[in-house]
Amino acid sequence: MSEIGESAWDALVGLQADTNPFLSYAFLDALHETGCASAQSGWDPHYLTLWHAGQLHAALPLYAKSHSYGEYVFDWAWADAYRRSGLAYYPKLLSSIPFTPVTGSRLLARDDAAMRALIAALCKLQHDSGTSSTHVLYPPQAQAELLREAGFMLRTGVQFHWLNQGYRSFDDFLATLERKKRKNIRAERRKVQDAGVSFRHVPGKQASEADWRFFKRCYDHTYAAHCSTPYLNLEFFRRIGASMPHNLLLIVAERAGRPIASSLVVHNERTLYGRYWGALEEVPCLHFETAYYQALDFCIAHGLQCFEGGAQGEHKMARGFLPQKTWSAHWLAHPAFADAIERFLGQESGGIEAYIDELNERNPFRA
Repeated sequence: MSEIGESAWDALVGLQADTNPFLSYAFLDALHETGCASAQSGWDPHYLTLWHAGQLHAALPLYAKSHSYGEYVFDWAWADAYRRSGLAYYPKLLSSIPFTPVTGSRLLARDDAAMRALIAALCKLQHDSGTSSTHVLYPPQAQAELLREAGFMLRTGVQFHWLNQGYRSFDDFLATLERKKRKNIRAERRKVQDAGVSFRHVPGKQASEADWRFFKRCYDHTYAAHCSTPYLNLEFFRRIGASMPHNLLLIVAERAGRPIASSLVVHNERTLYGRYWGALEEVPCLHFETAYYQALDFCIAHGLQCFEGGAQGEHKMARGFLPQKTWSAHWLAHPAFADAIERFLGQESGGIEAYIDELNERNPFRA
């Protein structure tokens, strides 16, 4: 990123229709400089950039990946099929925001000509590199269609997003839900309150070193509870706290005067993104309150239009989140595997469409 430059990168990102804080120089540079997304961690940056007369005209966040961790579009079965056939699936080329399943521009371009040139450069790179495949994760649909025209296969998925219908308060939002859903949410919030838990909202500009250290303890504890290794280190959170504080909000849960849980959300003027959470103590419904209901309160109070709850999580529907389709694009060099995966994606796509229809039929809102 330092070879591209912050002003050049952010100027190009600012021209895109589908952008978010995760595309910013501050966020990506923090991932790289702290070693979270680096060659050593299996995310070797190979950014593709197009320049003209000293000006950055197009760019693609691109990595050579030696594994499939931290992507949220799962291709483990594809990699295993390659292994069983005696073929190497890794390294592969991956365009994504590391550890961040958020839709946003991947093909960054100043105009249509630069966009076409960027796609042509990507196609040449993937043919010349000798890698097994190229994957572009969570592009907007329009960019996914451009990649399909260039020979990529498209894959769809589902996330759950909350949409603000001009709610004046949390109770105003609850009034739009079915009676049972409304009653359950009130019961969950009451359990947390009756347990003596209160909450403190800490904007990024006000977050102290102690706040970041406590949040990291919570984050690590939750990964350990799931027998997993955390992707992000304390230095990463410190860096984004210093470089993009206006996009960050820490929500801290406290009981008997001491903190017991925390979540970190990222936001801009329109959208809030649920990202990271953790707890040091077990309290019934604490996760829902800290990671969802407090964030919904923030969205309503500040007029944010959308809350993206992250990857997966059908349980979010009972809390007012609705299914939204996501996209990814895939190119495989091996013709036989490409044919097999194309057939699989066609079958999977039909299943996704049926799944979304089923979810919409049982949405949580009053008729």
